[in-house]
Amino acid sequence: QVQVAESGGGLVQPGGSLRLSCAASGRPFDSLTMAWLRQAPGREREFVAAIDWTGDTIYYADSLRPRFTISRDNAEKTVSLEMNSLNPEDTAVYYCAASTRSHYEMRSNWNGMDYWGKGTLVTVSS
Repeated sequence: QVQVAESGGGLVQPGGSLRLSCAASGRPFDSLTMAWLRQAPGREREFVAAIDWTGDTIYYADSLRPRFTISRDNAEKTVSLEMNSLNPEDTAVYYCAASTRSHYEMRSNWNGMDYWGKGTLVTVSS
């Protein structure tokens, strides 16, 4: 079993930046594929970004690629999501997810990740 916990959500003004962090435990962190997904009010959960075990392979939702950056620190057992130029449409609950399966398997269905955090709310509003 893998425990996943997000932190760093909150209220930010349009145009601002925010950094989310996620810690995972229960399995060797460098064996986990990690991903961020989000769910806006009234909408389905959608993929944001993902990173493989080593950090060498990264995936982004095409619409978010210029503004969001995912990274991981295997020594600290954390994965981060740096979000810039935020707008109200970015308001959502952001979920961190982990899987022991490879990114090759998960990239066709990021919603199928095995372990999920409870989510952290990001609100973009003036």
